[in-house]
Amino acid sequence: MQNYITYGRLQVAEQLDAFINQHALPDTGVSPTSFWQGAENLFATFIPQNRALLEKREQLQHKIDEYHKAGNPVSGQAYTQFLKDIGYLVEQPADVNADTTNVDAEIATMAGPQLVVPINNARYALNAVNARWGSLYDALYGTDVISDEGGAEATKGYNPVRGAKVVVKAKAYLDEMLPLTQGSHADVTAYTIKQGELSIQLGNSEKSALATPSQWLGYQGDANAPNALLFTHNGLRFEIQLDATHPIGKTDPANVKDVAIEAALTTIMDCEDSVAAVDAEDKTLVYSNWLGLMKGTLSIDINKGGKTLTRAMHEDRIYHSAQQGQEVCVSGRSLMFVRNVGHLMTNDAMLFDGDEVPEGIMDGLITSLIAKHDLLGNSAFKNSREGSIYIVKPKMHGPEEVAFSDALFEAIEPIIDVPKNTLKMGIMDEERRTSVNLQACIAAAKSRVVFINTGFLDRTGDEIHTSMLAGAFADKASLKAMPWIKAYETANVAVGLRCGLSGRAQIGKGMWPIPDEMANMMKAKIGHPKSGANTAWVPSPTAATLHALHYHEVDVFGIQQGLDIAFDGVSDILQIPLLDSTEHLTSDVIQRELDNNVQGILGYVVRWVHQGVGCSKVPDINNVGLMEDRATLRISSQHIANWLEHGIVTAEQVKDSLRKMAVLVDEQNANDSEYIPMAPDLESSIGFLAASDLIFEGKTQPSGYTEPLLHARRREMKAKLAN
Repeated sequence: MQNYITYGRLQVAEQLDAFINQHALPDTGVSPTSFWQGAENLFATFIPQNRALLEKREQLQHKIDEYHKAGNPVSGQAYTQFLKDIGYLVEQPADVNADTTNVDAEIATMAGPQLVVPINNARYALNAVNARWGSLYDALYGTDVISDEGGAEATKGYNPVRGAKVVVKAKAYLDEMLPLTQGSHADVTAYTIKQGELSIQLGNSEKSALATPSQWLGYQGDANAPNALLFTHNGLRFEIQLDATHPIGKTDPANVKDVAIEAALTTIMDCEDSVAAVDAEDKTLVYSNWLGLMKGTLSIDINKGGKTLTRAMHEDRIYHSAQQGQEVCVSGRSLMFVRNVGHLMTNDAMLFDGDEVPEGIMDGLITSLIAKHDLLGNSAFKNSREGSIYIVKPKMHGPEEVAFSDALFEAIEPIIDVPKNTLKMGIMDEERRTSVNLQACIAAAKSRVVFINTGFLDRTGDEIHTSMLAGAFADKASLKAMPWIKAYETANVAVGLRCGLSGRAQIGKGMWPIPDEMANMMKAKIGHPKSGANTAWVPSPTAATLHALHYHEVDVFGIQQGLDIAFDGVSDILQIPLLDSTEHLTSDVIQRELDNNVQGILGYVVRWVHQGVGCSKVPDINNVGLMEDRATLRISSQHIANWLEHGIVTAEQVKDSLRKMAVLVDEQNANDSEYIPMAPDLESSIGFLAASDLIFEGKTQPSGYTEPLLHARRREMKAKLAN
């Protein structure tokens, strides 16, 4: 039984109350009395508004369902006019110019990779914040970017054949990022500093130099024998590291031991889709880790090779400037956002008038309070050098909900005693009503917006749920090739640029989900910077190091200047991606699609519900590891629910697939000592029942979201494990 501490109409779970009063509030300059009075007033003001917005979602969905049930046109002028008449499509304000100020360079003027990690996993969080810099040699050596051909397999010990291929590849990248006046970095025998100038010696006894001398920023070590040289290209820094005693360096003609790449410029510390947090215990851990990051105290002990190592946040990197007598300081850590929960969910970590509070309001208040420690310098490290707090708000439907978040942030600022517009907002373009009203959404937070992005999974899940009764949707592979998705991706960038986000905010693209296929990522993900997006999500620090190379290859801000910012794409985005016909859907194709969806749901749900793991590499039906979070459940469950609705599959087919795939998922996890199998007693497996719920109750879930069902089943599982 949860015990609560009462503050007027607000009740706070004991352990969360203790955390806030004993750890979060001290040294913020905010008194407990003013904080709790402010919190009570905040909930009193915004809970009714939050409820009204959720009710409007349901009202709009009901009208759309009735429209489709009546057999009305699913495209064209009549459909568009209907959406305008019901207030789904709003008039877009003209000449929107974002005027957000005090935005850090990593967001505003730099282009590079972004990580998203579950904040309740301290190891993942530390790995991500420390992924600002990555070893290019390690990233190449440990992935399939370097082929195994010619005896270059990644053996248990160091393989010099593979190592040699890494060095060749890395120096080819150096030639692109740091061109010389003559020769190649592969020909260099010495990098030295003479009379304050960088001198480059080639193997043929000739001298070379940087084609652009201003790329050299500084060095570490003694000028007569530097151990690191710092350079810049396309706004990103990188190091050539020198060490004649290092196993790699001593075999290199120039004693180069590695190339360090500035990689994950930013990281989203996630309280939402990649986190299983369902109660006060879980939320307190989430907030505790965020506090550790904001105060620079988060650390974990790792046992490696029989030794215990402590992993903590990296220090800044300090260099002697190429301009003598000066110093260059470069952050050693990724700049952190925090992603709050959306408007839908409630949590019993706090009660207001006896009811669970909206989790998004609670997140906004507490994560902002905690981030004030960074602003006050209560840490050995600095996150925002511009004095801002960066909050990503997910799953907002249209401009009214963005305006609500803007007002919420404005109300939080005086409670924690920070200036207006200190709280910045990331707007995730992952709901259909946001996509078709994106310019109005940006206008609603034009003094806070620092981020917009796209994402296929959640966006498609909402696409299916919104038009559930319009007809049967295409299979997922076909969905990705239809006009709506290209228009959505293109419009997101065009609208962002039209609203003045270039040089002021991030325009982002979605995740590469396959951590073990980096060669394919390097072929595919260059499309993101080429699209004009100045960030994109990657699944690991290694992937961030490799994806950073794309931003050396592509000048994103130059690309942005040449794009058509008049494009809005609304007519194409509103083309519902239905099946053209069922002719190509043979029974084998249908079964494959169904099994693939079911296996993906089960593989993720069983870890979420049974183990509380919100993000992990989950094997798909072909045993390919995919980095999954809750968005995968939304698209897959909604897709099956749609096919059930329109008779493409039957309930018995789905049940058969669930039973069959449960056995496969159990087999795939057989080596996980903490895994709780679903079979043989499937009807007693809470994870299996959760997966069934998501499918068979998917049509009636608000916006097709999975959280209400998952949270209920996870709480059930926690209670079972506690007994």
